[in-house]
Amino acid sequence: MAFPKDFLWGGATAANQYEGGYDQGGRGLSTQDVRKAGSRTKKRTVTYLDRDGNLKEATRFEPMGIGSKGVVVEGEYYPSHQAVDFYHHYKEDIALFAEMGFRCFRMSISWTRLFPRGDEETANEEGVRFYRDVFIELRKYDIEPLVTLNHFDLPLYLANEKGGWVSRDTVGYFVNYARTCFENFSGLAHYWITFNEINCMLDWNKLGILTDEPDEFYQALHHVFVASALTVREGHRKDSRNRIGMMVAYGAMYPFDCSPDTYLNHLHCMHNMQWYCDVQCRGYYPSYKKKELERLQIHIEQAEEDERILKEGTVDFIGFSYYFSVVSKAGINVMMTGDQSHAVENPYLKKNEWGWQIDPVGLRSVLNELYDRYQKPLWIVENGYGGIDTPEYDFEGDIKAIHDDYRIAYLRAHIAEMKKAVELDGVDLIGYTPWGCIDLISAGTGEMSKRYGFIYVEMDDQGRGSLRRFRKDSFYWYQNVIHTNGEEL
Repeated sequence: MAFPKDFLWGGATAANQYEGGYDQGGRGLSTQDVRKAGSRTKKRTVTYLDRDGNLKEATRFEPMGIGSKGVVVEGEYYPSHQAVDFYHHYKEDIALFAEMGFRCFRMSISWTRLFPRGDEETANEEGVRFYRDVFIELRKYDIEPLVTLNHFDLPLYLANEKGGWVSRDTVGYFVNYARTCFENFSGLAHYWITFNEINCMLDWNKLGILTDEPDEFYQALHHVFVASALTVREGHRKDSRNRIGMMVAYGAMYPFDCSPDTYLNHLHCMHNMQWYCDVQCRGYYPSYKKKELERLQIHIEQAEEDERILKEGTVDFIGFSYYFSVVSKAGINVMMTGDQSHAVENPYLKKNEWGWQIDPVGLRSVLNELYDRYQKPLWIVENGYGGIDTPEYDFEGDIKAIHDDYRIAYLRAHIAEMKKAVELDGVDLIGYTPWGCIDLISAGTGEMSKRYGFIYVEMDDQGRGSLRRFRKDSFYWYQNVIHTNGEEL
């Protein structure tokens, strides 16, 4: 068999897109809770008050301005508030995951469910109890949790009142939160990810930055790196069984042509992805990034011990998301930002309804690239097909079937290439957790109609619906993939 018998098949979710219960159990608001829904044609916005108290909205990369504060506006629809309500459906959902045969489940903990403001010294016990119950339920079915400590959610209080990640104090608040998780969930969870898609943490939602000044961005990001390294050290100290990884959005990247200028630009675009891994896997800023910061006259305030912290806090494995590949061309700065971001289409590839180009072979390339470069175990923690599912109904108006052959075809092709990377190329791969194993809110658009799951959730783009769960055709297909350990696709 290509995959080891303990290979971790499963699925992935995120609290701000899945959990709901935003104002229950003592939970506080996060920056994701002031983010409205969008669509394929309309960008998502955050609602905020500017320094003069005027109510405004801003898209992802529009600077809100110094003194601005995120707010919830009564009557507006914020997808994270209910999401698909895992908070009240966790036993039902975990039973469905177990029925599929999951060996692991990637989930995130909502920072504000444990620390409503983010800066408290002691945790909200009701929040601790909720996640402990979730882990116990997973263990009942022998499902290993893969826990993301920060999946794009920053406590709103820290963003509004404490400067977010621009402030060094946030490092201490985060490490206290991480330490609380390690202490309270010891023995229940052994695999952890510090920050989700760290190369996509570019805006107010994730970092709390209020301007588009590069100094502010890089200062905030440096604090994230330090917090991640300290968390790795803390996790190892609390339990030697803990394995703590990083997570990056990563895709195959091809030069547009064989022009030397195109290829040189291609190398620079690759560095845009790789330097995040370099810092967390090697424990220092790479020389090419130092030179870039020097050229741009960007100064990062660093504590005396930061170099040592980064060196001592390197990760145990690399988790990454893979959805599509991109094309680089001279004069175009391509970045992986968790969305289809290239300016040049690849004529050899097809694309889905949202314009994401489908490239299974690229996944094999990426697995080789990352393993060759870092020699650390890998984990595909996100991969999947977001598309529109059309249920079939019976005479009484109930859903009787959801045929999603397009999702099966996408996953089959990607698993086949993943299998080659393990069997033929010798890549050390821990597990595979396709994104949105159950339908949840789209991070990019805030829609429900862009569905990834093996399980259909009856809800529309405005949050209306019964929230009933239904098995899709892909549910049974993936069930057999797990049962045969990837031998039957």
